[in-house]
Amino acid sequence: MEELILREISVLFLLSIVVVLVCHRFRLPSIVGFLLTGVLCGPSALGLIPNKEVVDLMAEVGVAFLMFTIGMELSGKELVRMKRPLLLGGTAQVVLTMAAVFGLTFWWSGMRLGLVYGCMVTLSSTAIVLSLLQQKAQMDSPQGRTCLAVLIFQDLAIVPMVLMLPLLSGGLDVDMHSMAFAAGKGVATICGILLFGKFVLPRLMFSVVRSRSRELMLMTTLGLCLTVALITYMIGLSLALGAFLAGLMLAESEYSLNTLETMLPFKEVFSSIFFMSVGMLLDVQFFVTHIPVILAVASAIIAVKILMTMPAVLALNYSLRTALLVAFSLAQVGEFSFVLAKSALGLGLLDDSSYQVFLASSIFTMVLTPLLIGAAPSAAKLFLCRWGLSKDCPDSSQPSPDEADMEEANEGGIIRDGRLLKDHLIIIGFGIGGKIMARGAKACGIPYVISEMNPDTVARYRDSEPIRHGDASFPLVLEHLGVATARALTLLISDPAGGRGIIANARAMNPSLYIIVRTRYLGNIDHYRELGADEVIPEEFETSLEVFARVLNRYLVPRQDIDRYVTAIRRENYGMARRLDMGGSIMQSLPDLQLTALTVEEGSPLAGKTLGEAALRREHSVTVAGLRRSEEIDQSPNANTLMLPGDIVYLLATQEAINAAAGLFLREETAETKED
Repeated sequence: MEELILREISVLFLLSIVVVLVCHRFRLPSIVGFLLTGVLCGPSALGLIPNKEVVDLMAEVGVAFLMFTIGMELSGKELVRMKRPLLLGGTAQVVLTMAAVFGLTFWWSGMRLGLVYGCMVTLSSTAIVLSLLQQKAQMDSPQGRTCLAVLIFQDLAIVPMVLMLPLLSGGLDVDMHSMAFAAGKGVATICGILLFGKFVLPRLMFSVVRSRSRELMLMTTLGLCLTVALITYMIGLSLALGAFLAGLMLAESEYSLNTLETMLPFKEVFSSIFFMSVGMLLDVQFFVTHIPVILAVASAIIAVKILMTMPAVLALNYSLRTALLVAFSLAQVGEFSFVLAKSALGLGLLDDSSYQVFLASSIFTMVLTPLLIGAAPSAAKLFLCRWGLSKDCPDSSQPSPDEADMEEANEGGIIRDGRLLKDHLIIIGFGIGGKIMARGAKACGIPYVISEMNPDTVARYRDSEPIRHGDASFPLVLEHLGVATARALTLLISDPAGGRGIIANARAMNPSLYIIVRTRYLGNIDHYRELGADEVIPEEFETSLEVFARVLNRYLVPRQDIDRYVTAIRRENYGMARRLDMGGSIMQSLPDLQLTALTVEEGSPLAGKTLGEAALRREHSVTVAGLRRSEEIDQSPNANTLMLPGDIVYLLATQEAINAAAGLFLREETAETKED
């Protein structure tokens, strides 16, 4: 038995490599490749998988893992905010689609089959839609959240649909008492799971994270996901719904980022197996001999679902463009429809021919889903422009509001206080250096977020600082910190291996990000710069300089001489790395210029003088690149520009020249004290 399972998994994986590579050659999504792999492995094609039950089991686990990761990317508060699209939009989509399908099939199949077809066609593929939206980074867009809400409602609607089939076949008598008992059992179980997540799970996860054991974290996450999924399955709900609830519980924890990163490989593997298992259901010979009928049924399903989903989304006060995007995304038949179809076949509600037509048509709609989602924006734009309902047409450069929202969500930013956080500072590590950095950023009004691995530190500061637990060497953690829209990242940890991963991933995700790194040893400078760091500050070097400066000060060496010595040593040690970064460009011929901001203090020598009177360039070798007064910035100051107390002057010069001129910006007693 073990050899058979290993053989089947090996066949699936090896064949999928070839098929997916061919699909990529023709620019087809990987999901299409996995579906085609299943078709080839199925009994009606090559017949490579004799024991399909094992594959079906792994496929169910794959859908559960997918819903688990989706739940972890939400939270209880976000789900409450989704109650309107979930209840109103989901109800409208299910009712309208069932009514339309029932009306189209009632005349030739009767009332019972009309209801069966309505249930099967209404459901959409959670696995395919959410996978594609995740790949396109559209889960936070209006259409992404609406799709998620409708899909969750469809998963909840599966329960009454499953109960309805035996009633339609006349094979089960269910009274109101037993139905109420089943519903109460489901509600009680879900409430118990949520109470466990609120009162027990946080303490458990704190203990697990505190152990610093990735193996224990993995086992805890897998155990929680599968156990909750099994509990919901045992009371008549789906595995996917239970896994989604488990993900929601962990989403409330500050340790969710590491947990999510741990689960992603399992989700990808098992979700891929799910798509292969769907392909195995297809009877190739039947498909070839009934192509016209299958294409007609598939086209009708897509058309009905698009037309019925649009009013459901419009009822939520979304624009017509968003309604079109959601309708195109949900136009396929879902994976749980196969469960209903198989049950209907076993109960005698469907004959074998009807089952195969529905099966082939459904798989065809699934294969078309990546193309439909990819073409949805262009189709929506064409439709709106054709009927004059949009200003975002070829002669206009302004994007529509929904498109702007989608672009903003796709930028990878993070939300704080209802706003997208941009140009913020990311602080990796919240030791002494991180605390100093956060304190300075707060004092200067610079938005910032903190990533810290120590759970005790996170628990201590989570109410006073924007701090999150996570290993920032994982790309997913950096994504949740908003690295794509950040301006700077400071790396203040003592883990060289983790630091290398953080620098490389952050640079790949945001090429314009300014990365400054603290390292323990001088020998790490070149390696960190090769990975993408802009500045590397070695502790041993800077500490030695400070000791050197204090020793000279003890021997009463003039402060100006000490500053010159320190500047010369810094230039000698950092200069080579800077020149290597510049390559052979003309920048090598420029001096080591820096842009520095200084405030004109009340009572300073420059207060009340014009730039011409100050003669900063002529007498002090510094150039004024700009001047800021309150919220106004003068980017082209001239000789007549007046410097007032409180103005911020931006100087371009060497560090030595800036140090010499800095005293002019201080009030006289401060400058004298500094010299003393």
